[in-house]
Amino acid sequence: MSGLEALLIKARGAAKRGDTLMARTLYREALGRFPRNGRARAALEALDAANANPPSTRLDAMLGAYRSGRMEEAAREGARLAAEFPQSFTVHNLQGAALLALGVLPAAEAAFRRAIEADPDAAACRNNLAVALRRQNRFAEAEDIYRDLIARHPGYAEAQFNLANLLDAQERWPEAEQGFAKAVALDPGYTEAYYNLGNLLAKRGKREEAVEAYERAVALKPDHALAWNNMGGELLLLDRLDAALDAYAKALAAAPVNTQAMVNRGKALVLKGDLPEAIAAFRKAWALDPADRSALLQALFEEAHICDWSNRAQFGSTDGPSAAAVQPFAALPFVDDPAHQYRRSLACAGVKFGPPPQSLPIPAPSADGRIRIGYFSADFHDHATMYLMSGLFREHDRTRFDIRFYSYGPRCDGDASRRALRGHADTFTEIGHLTDAEVVNRARADGLDIAVDLKGYTRGTRTALFGQRLAPVQVSYMGYPGTIGHPCMDYFIADAVSLPPGGEAWFTEKIVRLPHCYQANDDRRAIVPDRRGRRGWGLPERGFVFCCFNHTYKICPDAFDIWMRLLGQIDGSVLWLLRSNRWAEDNLRREAMARGIDPARLVFSAGVPHGEHLGRLALADLFLDTFAVGAHTTASDALWSGLPVLTMTGHQFAARVATSLVHAVGLPELAAPDRDSYEATALALAHDPRGLRDLRERLAANRLTSPLFRTADYTRGVEAAFEQMHRRRLAGLLPDHFEVA
Repeated sequence: MSGLEALLIKARGAAKRGDTLMARTLYREALGRFPRNGRARAALEALDAANANPPSTRLDAMLGAYRSGRMEEAAREGARLAAEFPQSFTVHNLQGAALLALGVLPAAEAAFRRAIEADPDAAACRNNLAVALRRQNRFAEAEDIYRDLIARHPGYAEAQFNLANLLDAQERWPEAEQGFAKAVALDPGYTEAYYNLGNLLAKRGKREEAVEAYERAVALKPDHALAWNNMGGELLLLDRLDAALDAYAKALAAAPVNTQAMVNRGKALVLKGDLPEAIAAFRKAWALDPADRSALLQALFEEAHICDWSNRAQFGSTDGPSAAAVQPFAALPFVDDPAHQYRRSLACAGVKFGPPPQSLPIPAPSADGRIRIGYFSADFHDHATMYLMSGLFREHDRTRFDIRFYSYGPRCDGDASRRALRGHADTFTEIGHLTDAEVVNRARADGLDIAVDLKGYTRGTRTALFGQRLAPVQVSYMGYPGTIGHPCMDYFIADAVSLPPGGEAWFTEKIVRLPHCYQANDDRRAIVPDRRGRRGWGLPERGFVFCCFNHTYKICPDAFDIWMRLLGQIDGSVLWLLRSNRWAEDNLRREAMARGIDPARLVFSAGVPHGEHLGRLALADLFLDTFAVGAHTTASDALWSGLPVLTMTGHQFAARVATSLVHAVGLPELAAPDRDSYEATALALAHDPRGLRDLRERLAANRLTSPLFRTADYTRGVEAAFEQMHRRRLAGLLPDHFEVA
């Protein structure tokens, strides 16, 4: 087929579906290449005559302004021509398009309606009118026009595409999915339809299908950076880490300055364990877009994981709206300030949570009179949170409480901890494959009275579910050491030490204080006696062993300064640390050397099964806590194993948990009020073997008698809190602060 024939066929097709602007453009292109062609000239003249168009010179001036992006000029010229040529479809349609681009929606709508009066069968113009109506949030009118247009022109793929987008915006997702499928069936080369279909499938949790749709989009348009980026996100959720990294690489090849793809690649590299490369990706994104404080915050957080403290002063530059999408957990290690964390949580909640639901759940009373409690977490397996909470779940009074677990974490059914947890609940529901809307529907159908979030702003969270109200009472508990910052969460469970009076100011939740320590513990955790001895762990047989098994991101320079001064003053002493990653080890050894301490006095040990870890802790002499984010589970581990924990009482909740723990186990003197006292106490204990022995004997005596490890009593306190929350709800009272006696 000749080039002329191809142009004429396209022009006739455009004219047939009512897109006379495109038809005129194509006919004029044909005449430009074949100026003597009579068919093109006659068709163009007929088109102009039928639409009562102005002279070509004036129309071309308006068209030129439109094509060059001078929309205001095009709209002004359109107004003049419309007054002179009120029957010109082309003028009205082009004027409407210019006004639509300018966002002058009522005027654009009026122009399109005048164009349709001039040519009632103008498909493209009806499509544009529907677009103008949708942008005015007149969804029902827009939908009617799309459906009428599709009935008139069933092969018009763009109308199907736009209708699907409209349905998607209204969360009518099954219908929208069908619409995108129809659009690509009509036009298999419709790249954006495949892309939008992928986005919709991703929202619906259909990850494999979403990846397939993105693959179709990039097959048609290999440089579609957004499709590659979004595909990477779905592959990441499918645990196809290498494939995700490949997708991000292709996104960046297509758009080298796509900072979002760069940040996403960094996140994937974190999961892969390549922290230096992840940091480089975050920092490159920040260098390209210095306003993107989120990239900087993520770089600093991962630098904290490898104990690279060279850039910590940059933390002051991470405030601002652009960092709001980053979990506020990433800011905890850098500053001990509850007001700061409160602001971070408010900002994050503003990004993470959608609009509130139109209705609140009002579950019918249970048939057996039990209060239905749903625990939501990604950690129902061999996980630190479950080490603490397994006792609570075991001790729940199932005659009074209907206990339900909702798991959105890995489905590791071979995990012994997970199998044991299943026995502590009335139901165990896998929700990881469900969309948020489906989870909300399931929770409401189950008639939950109280929904408990065990994750908060931590990795793998789906806390945003609570924004849609899973239950009439919602509680933040154990997962995140701070406020969620959103009114959907009614209560936060704490105690008077971890959150003293006045601390309520930094929480949007109402505070429920348990009588001793808020943190759950299991008094049946098995301790496997150590068989390796100090030498087997690389520790000195006789030297004093300080230890800190906190995550490396919690270690800050000022704590490390104190630790190195202690080593310098206690001959033969060592610092026993958790092996996290090789970069942290290298950096900490270098920091030790810079402080005049032989790096060999830092001993790193890898993680081992939990019972074995509890057994080896007895080999240490004193656990040294970190500051802004202190020991939580690790402090309970040490105390349960008989190892004293020295902490410093901070300001934010995350810096006060260990203080609550040592108070509850009857050793309040191990909570130092400041850095000087912390250092002095550690030094005194290291020089006083008898005093340390007395301390360990008191801890051994207190383990099974103090409130901290009386799991059944603790559970009764938590249940009393749940009962009071439930009573208040039934009485129509709003959530309020209260204490459990």
